[in-house]
Amino acid sequence: QVQLVESGGGLVQSGGSLRLSCVASVSLFSFNTMAWYRQAPGKQRELVAEITAGGNTNYANSVKDRFTISRDIAKKTAYLQMNSLKPEDTAVYYCYARNIARTSYWGRGTQVTVSS
Repeated sequence: QVQLVESGGGLVQSGGSLRLSCVASVSLFSFNTMAWYRQAPGKQRELVAEITAGGNTNYANSVKDRFTISRDIAKKTAYLQMNSLKPEDTAVYYCYARNIARTSYWGRGTQVTVSS
């Protein structure tokens, strides 16, 4: 059973930083893609950042140059470093992973709240 567990969310002032972590129950080599999504109240879930098995990354335009996705294979952990946070970044952030069979897995989410 694959599990993804997020942590690192919280309340931060505008302009501040947070680092989210996503610990997987299996080796990250099991996945060909890992990503962070977010969902704000009343809005659809949206892709924030993704990283492929080859290390290629992709970001939503709204977070480019502020957020960085990375992973530590040994720790079975993916990260999302978030800098220069804005109130519009407030959302529940979800960790996502997909394996080569195209089976998707989701974490339960971690709340990020940015005050103005």
